[in-house]
Amino acid sequence: MNLRPIGDRVVIKKVEVEEKTASGIVLPSSAKEEPQMAEVLAIGSDILNNEKTKDQIKVGDRVIFSKYAGTEVKIDGEELSILKLNDILAVVE
Repeated sequence: MNLRPIGDRVVIKKVEVEEKTASGIVLPSSAKEEPQMAEVLAIGSDILNNEKTKDQIKVGDRVIFSKYAGTEVKIDGEELSILKLNDILAVVE
């Protein structure tokens, strides 16, 4: 799969959340929230060519993004999201 985002878009793959709480309670799938942490798979050219944004994010970074941001797509059996750089709230280091 080779997906290249256009403009100021970023392609991410959501990271699975823990199925247990800190106290050890197992959560059923209906009680789980959508994960808001993801791994960056591709970055648009506007981000890479802009002096202000080119160092903010890179492929492989784990990021936290807005809850209802982006468009979900399914490519080659993988569920991915495409969102704007502004929808990324933080990089997890």
